Amino acid sequence: MSIQLKEIQSILKAKATPEAKAAHEKFVPGTKEKIYGVKMPVLNELAQQFKAGGFELVEELWNAGALEEKALAVKMLGKIAKKDPERSLKLIQLFAKNIGNWAICDAMGMQGLKPILKTHQKEIFALAWKYNSSKDLWQRRLSLVLVEWYTRVRSLHPEIKKLVKNLENDDEYYVKKAIVWIKKNFAKEK
Repeated sequence: MSIQLKEIQSILKAKATPEAKAAHEKFVPGTKEKIYGVKMPVLNELAQQFKAGGFELVEELWNAGALEEKALAVKMLGKIAKKDPERSLKLIQLFAKNIGNWAICDAMGMQGLKPILKTHQKEIFALAWKYNSSKDLWQRRLSLVLVEWYTRVRSLHPEIKKLVKNLENDDEYYVKKAIVWIKKNFAKEK
């Protein structure tokens, strides 16, 4: 365990509150990960403070496994993804094997690769297609969340609609919610 991870864990323990833990448990039901009980603004500050720890710290945080550690890993990845887009894409694939809730799924899809959305559209859509037929519900949700930003680009609507169509009969609540979200985005564009 790195010194930086120990320092982050110490800060997470110090900043944790029972109220924040209860809020996480309420808004992210079914989470199997440990929850410290730290508010998002604190995680945003930590992401900024520790981004120099680079990809190694991002991976170490993810592997530490608590909800806030995973969220922090994804937030930090979003700050450094441009430095090595290929490595960032590989980390998202590694992380996608172990998503346990909608909050981490959505952070991965919306924050982790944000700096490379315009430069690596082809690769991001390839990931979306890869996860679109997964047996894992979070990977299926991720397939839509990864392309959510692209709903702003009218020329990409047909491809996004194909991803949505493949999942329209999905039984999972959180996949259905992602479909509704994407469709609402399309409605805004009209």
